[in-house]
Amino acid sequence: MNDKTIATGVVHEVPEDLQKALIANPTVLEKWNSLTTLARNEWICWTTIVKKSETRKEHINRLREDLLKGKKRPCCWPGCPHHRPNAKKWFKK
Repeated sequence: MNDKTIATGVVHEVPEDLQKALIANPTVLEKWNSLTTLARNEWICWTTIVKKSETRKEHINRLREDLLKGKKRPCCWPGCPHHRPNAKKWFKK
């Protein structure tokens, strides 16, 4: 992979705002690309499932911070309801 390649998730594509955040820091991008496909999927879903744009920005910032700390998945997240059917119970329809 070159330094501008952004790996995707299982179900989700990386949205543009997250792409910009990843490209902005080569270390974060490297850590992102080293995650498993399922882990990237969890981060993408965790970032995009929120309703408010302010919350989404907070999630993107936390994603970058957590990756730099070595975390592989979002904390306290039941999982992607689009990939894990048993996680759907935690999300309102």
